Amino acid sequence: MFARIPFFQSTPPMQDFSGMFHPINSKLDTKVVVSDYFIDLSRIYEEGVNLCQIERQCPSNIEQFVYNALNDCGHIEISQSIDPTKFDFTQLWPKASALAGYQDWIDDLILLVSAFCELFGRQQAGFRLRTLDKAMCPRFHVDRVPARLICCYGGMGSEWLPEYALNRQKLGMGSCGLPDAESGVIVDPTAIRKMPAYAVGLMKGEGWEGNEGYGLVHRSPTPKTEQPRRLLLTLDML
Repeated sequence: MFARIPFFQSTPPMQDFSGMFHPINSKLDTKVVVSDYFIDLSRIYEEGVNLCQIERQCPSNIEQFVYNALNDCGHIEISQSIDPTKFDFTQLWPKASALAGYQDWIDDLILLVSAFCELFGRQQAGFRLRTLDKAMCPRFHVDRVPARLICCYGGMGSEWLPEYALNRQKLGMGSCGLPDAESGVIVDPTAIRKMPAYAVGLMKGEGWEGNEGYGLVHRSPTPKTEQPRRLLLTLDML
C-alpha cells in the first residue's frame, strides 16, 4: 500500500567546520497536506508536514450504519493494542453487528489499521474506538506521541489551527487556566479548521523526531444539538 520509509533516519557523520560560526534559524515552517488520495498519508514523512488530511466521501451504507448505531446501540469504548492480521474485528460492537452496513464499516476499520501499521512499519497499533457526547479534549493542545491517526465516523470532526493563527506559548500551563477564547492561544478565530466526518487525519505530535515544539495544535469540538454524539477512531504508534 505504501513504499516503506524508515521512521528513524540514520545520523550523518560529524563534519569538521572551521572559520566563523553563523547561527542557523531553527524555526520550522509547518505545512498541512489536504488531499483526496489515500497514498498522500505517506507525506507525513516530509519535513515540516505536521498534518495529512485525506478527505473521503462517506459511502451511504456506512453513513446510515453510523447514524443508526449512534442512536440505537448505546455506548462503545475500546482501548487496546491490535495486530490487524490477527484481530477479529467483527466482534468489536456486538450490539451493532446486526445493523445494515456493519461489515462495510468493519472493512474500513481494517483498512485504516492495516495502512497505519504498514506506513510506520509496525506490527500493532494502539487502537481506541469510542462514542462521545461531550468534548474529550476541549482545549487546544498537542499530543505527546510521534504520530496519531484520527477518523470521526459520525458527528463533528476535530478542530485544528494553522501555525499562523496560534500562539504556542499559550498552550498548556501558558493558558493560565483560561479557556481558549480568552487565553490568547487563538490569534485568528476565523482560521480554525475542522476535519470533515469520515476524513482521515494523520498528525505529527511532539514525539516525532525533529518535530519537537511543532506538534499539530488541535482540540475536540463541542457537540451541537444537531450533532450530539461522535463515533471516533484514533490510532497510535506502539
